[in-house]
Amino acid sequence: MGMNLEYVPVPAPAPQRPRLHKRILWELARRILDTYRYDTQLWRTALAGPWLICFLVFAAAVLGIPTGLGTAADVMLATCAATLVLACAGNILAVLLALSGLRIPRLYAGSLLSASGAVLLVFYYADLELEAAAAVAGIAALLGGLGGLAIGLLRRRRFTMGLLLAAVVLASPLALSTRGNGDTSPEASVSNGGPAPIDAENPGEPGNYTYRSFTYGSGQDLHRSEYGDEAELTTATVDASAYITSWPKLRTLFWGFDHSSLPVNARVWMPDGEGPYPLVLMVHGNHMMEDYSEGGYAYLGEQLASRGFIAVSLDENFLNYSAWSGIPDNDFKVRTWMILKHLQQIGIFAEQSGNPFYQKVDYSRTALLGHSRGGQAVAMAADAGRWFKNDPALAAAAQFHIASVIALAPTDKAIDNQQARLEDVNYLTLQGARDGDVHDFYGDRQYIRSSFTGAASSFKSSLYIADANHSQFNTSWGLYDQSLPAGLFLDRTDIMDGVAQRQIAKVYVTAFLEATLDGKEVYQDLFRDYRSGLQWLPGTAYYNRFQSGGDIVVATFDEDRNKNTVTGGTAEAAGLAWREEVAKDRESKSKATYGLVLEHSTKGGGEGYYSIKLKNSITSGLAESGAAGLTFSMANRNADSKDTPDAVQAAASPGVEVELKDSNHATARLSLNEVMGILPLPQTRFTLLPWLEERMSDGKYGDLSEAVFQTYELPFERFIEVEPGLDPDKLSEITFYLQGEGDKIMLDDIGFYLKGISMEGSKQTAIIQ
Repeated sequence: MGMNLEYVPVPAPAPQRPRLHKRILWELARRILDTYRYDTQLWRTALAGPWLICFLVFAAAVLGIPTGLGTAADVMLATCAATLVLACAGNILAVLLALSGLRIPRLYAGSLLSASGAVLLVFYYADLELEAAAAVAGIAALLGGLGGLAIGLLRRRRFTMGLLLAAVVLASPLALSTRGNGDTSPEASVSNGGPAPIDAENPGEPGNYTYRSFTYGSGQDLHRSEYGDEAELTTATVDASAYITSWPKLRTLFWGFDHSSLPVNARVWMPDGEGPYPLVLMVHGNHMMEDYSEGGYAYLGEQLASRGFIAVSLDENFLNYSAWSGIPDNDFKVRTWMILKHLQQIGIFAEQSGNPFYQKVDYSRTALLGHSRGGQAVAMAADAGRWFKNDPALAAAAQFHIASVIALAPTDKAIDNQQARLEDVNYLTLQGARDGDVHDFYGDRQYIRSSFTGAASSFKSSLYIADANHSQFNTSWGLYDQSLPAGLFLDRTDIMDGVAQRQIAKVYVTAFLEATLDGKEVYQDLFRDYRSGLQWLPGTAYYNRFQSGGDIVVATFDEDRNKNTVTGGTAEAAGLAWREEVAKDRESKSKATYGLVLEHSTKGGGEGYYSIKLKNSITSGLAESGAAGLTFSMANRNADSKDTPDAVQAAASPGVEVELKDSNHATARLSLNEVMGILPLPQTRFTLLPWLEERMSDGKYGDLSEAVFQTYELPFERFIEVEPGLDPDKLSEITFYLQGEGDKIMLDDIGFYLKGISMEGSKQTAIIQ
């Protein structure tokens, strides 16, 4: 029996879904392939914005740390770096954004993030704190993004929106650069009691000497022909191995020598004629090694040579900082040692018949001038026995009598736990209140450490200049006191023109050297009271300090901490808070000297006073010395408790009166403002935005001002006009009165100056020792 079989189809197995990991890989691959989907022509054109931001920040960085290959090469390096970073990082971030699934123009967004990251890293490593660097990066990204979009829109002929965005981008940095920071720079005023203008030629103008310029050097310089085959005189190298232990190979590669064979290179400006002439050595400070500095003082070299000085600008660039090879250890000491080696070399030249220096150098009249670290080095060289007692260079340079030292915005760092102390050496220091590099008045400290053993012809002086900065004393150092890119955030709104700043340097440097080396005593009045030379100076506020070797000292406040006693007598006060206090800089660090702080505390009006009863020895000494008047230094401290510049201006000038009393009880009293206006001290913010002040360079800038003193000289004749019966030979008491509630001052160096050297124009014969 047969079976009836029915065919039943077997269903096909269900298709299997790809495994999860394959699906993920396929999706990732799809997204990666889709990376540039949203980057339309508009956004691809807009890439110009992020690229420009990236290029600018790299250009600023490389110009701040030059390679030494030249500006064109540095800019090309920045161009390549910007392109490479944007090409690599921008595309990597674009892929990551594509993987996230975000529907945005990913290449544009990735490039913008890359540029922002580059800005953040560059500024973070350029001394901005992380939050400040992040803020700058965010602003840069915003401006770059809007700028790129504006370019894209303009290319698509969407002119209205494109031009509007472009205007916003261009206006933003312009508004920031012209933003006032609220600083105060009081203008100096000439009161009725001021001195007559000095009756002499302008020391800032060229003199009558013709001169020639030449160089001496190793003859083998790799970068500068003036020290290579164009050097007129060839010098032997010197071995600094006794002082330098760290000299990187990159530095040797750049210069072609190491610390065992340092070159003795210099530029010379020499007057024509037989001579002999005074010698002035000029020393630059720490700048980028690859951006040579010594040529930046040619304006002083030419000026001094035209007035009969041999001026020599030393090349110490090989001791300067490099971003690529750091800075040699012990550079302060070696900078000083190189000055001694140059003196030694010039001494050799001066004895060689046929040499340009032959019999041209007056060894008894030598001066040293330095800027920044060079300003410290010249003071150290004038006190070189403190560091180089056993070095043959000290003995070799001993034939040069260093009579005068000039420091432009100097540093003042302890070296081997010691600092220069000048004795019977004329000293001058200049400092700008807007110095964004050496922002504290360190030259004031060296001024304090300079002393005299009684030579009335010797003097020391300082000049604080309200609107001067650091770099413009050198024509090669550019406009900024900090290297790029951080220097971009320094506020230059109120900084004086570089030509004007250098005019101040020419006037003061020339007048100082002619007074101290050439015996032209008429110029000493400029240092006693800057107002006697205002006809030669640019308009700004000046503060000068002065002390002569012949001054009779009454009070320096450094002898002990008993406020009731001073060197020349005893003291008392009423209606005042009074205390001896250390003078401090912007960072609240000690200047290593004390002054007397007087603060008016009388409520509801009235006056307070501080009085010194003179010892008999001081009184008798006045008649014998022929003293001409009272001298003291004072810092206006009215701004101490004020928070805003407007408040500072409102209480800028304390009411101060000074009274002299003799043993017959005759008294005469003068208002200080009638003799010399009491200016407020400059209140300086260094950065474009106050918010950046504490977030840049580890917040180094500190307070808005510091204790800066002005010296006042009050001739006895002025007091006698008030009280004809006053006998200056029998003085018994000096009293200072404060008039207004809250007035605050700091006094120092109270004493008497001698006849023949007063600011009223009387003469003194300068003695060159």
